[in-house]
Amino acid sequence: MRISTIFFFIIFYVNTALASPNIEYWTTGAGAEVYYVHAPELPMVDIQIVFDAGSSRDEDTLGIAMLTNSLLADGAGGDDADKISNDFESLGAIYATDISYDSASLQLRSLTESGLLKSAIINLKKVLSSPDFPTDALERRRSQMLIGIKAKQQSPAAIAKDAFMKATYQSHPYAKPSEGTETSVKAIKRKDIVSFYKKHYTAKNSMIAIVGAVSHELAKQISEDISAAFQDGEKASSIRAVEKLEEPQSIFIEYPSAQTHILVGQPGVKRGDSDYFPLYVGNHILGGGGMVSRLFEEIREKRGLSYSAYSYFSPMLFKGPFTAGLQTKTDQADEALSVLLENIKNYIAQGPTEEELIAAKKNITGGYPLRIDSNSKILNYVVVIGYYKLPLDYLETFNNNVEAVTIESIKDAFKRRLSPDKLVMVKVGVSSNKKSED
Repeated sequence: MRISTIFFFIIFYVNTALASPNIEYWTTGAGAEVYYVHAPELPMVDIQIVFDAGSSRDEDTLGIAMLTNSLLADGAGGDDADKISNDFESLGAIYATDISYDSASLQLRSLTESGLLKSAIINLKKVLSSPDFPTDALERRRSQMLIGIKAKQQSPAAIAKDAFMKATYQSHPYAKPSEGTETSVKAIKRKDIVSFYKKHYTAKNSMIAIVGAVSHELAKQISEDISAAFQDGEKASSIRAVEKLEEPQSIFIEYPSAQTHILVGQPGVKRGDSDYFPLYVGNHILGGGGMVSRLFEEIREKRGLSYSAYSYFSPMLFKGPFTAGLQTKTDQADEALSVLLENIKNYIAQGPTEEELIAAKKNITGGYPLRIDSNSKILNYVVVIGYYKLPLDYLETFNNNVEAVTIESIKDAFKRRLSPDKLVMVKVGVSSNKKSED
């Protein structure tokens, strides 16, 4: 009887895990968009508030979006950072923030016991509605950012990425580093932060994602309560689209590293693009599938030119980058880059084999249950679906969309989206001439 019960529980759990979450949507009275998933398995709830306040909104004050987001809980409503942190901790709640090119967010995880959840949300609302941006906290965060910027200057991988994004996006905001520059961060004043906060942290410029063991009615109450605490204001104005690259760029940056870091790519695809699934599945075969990808096989396994080689699409609000990369010995850098470019060019022209496509689909669809096996993972998907306006049944139809990809659709999408004669190529390392002199 016990074995039968355990077996039934396992089957029930697996079937539950395989079921795609049902996403509900509404708009609060204050104008915030809400996406909600009822997940009653554990007595907790995850709430994430996302604002169109990422680093692409920095304009000429580079680093201000990151600095503003980091300061929200460093003093609010007259309470200092320690008081706010201790209040969350005493409730068993977890508070966190995040920043990207496209967005800035705050996240709360709380137990759903009525008293604990109510107090946690009160604390969250204080952080959202009345941050003090105290001077001592500002200087501490500024110092931390400056240390991070200097640390990047000692990282060939970070140097390569910044150079790649600058060359790929030119005058678009994606070209600028999210943490700003040493000069820009030093110049930010408290009044700049207050102004940025008032402009961007508004209900109409936000969305709220709620995943957990709260009813639809309680989720509505929570979202109304939170959004009512936001600043008055409008949705952020639109940003210009990413421009196409007109010619290839080859960039070499001298740096005394043991290996040469190589990045290759160009603007790729945005969220919600009709070519997303052919590009996603196709890139899994090219360089996104780890040790079973073509780039890994050709560059590491056959030639031993690098420990790993990879490629990926990073869809964003606008065309995020297609990036391929590797690290290799200096005296092998030219050969490794040549092999990388050759494989990208051949793949665009010829596409995958039927065997490669079948294997990629099995790998992607077989791993689907692991993508939604926790509330935090579901929350991440809900945020992406909501913020980038993807279909609410995106998760439910994910595997079907993968299965619908064909060799021809991959070839067609890659040929239209990537131009091998207009790639940005970045190398960071010791020049071969200097190496031979040494």
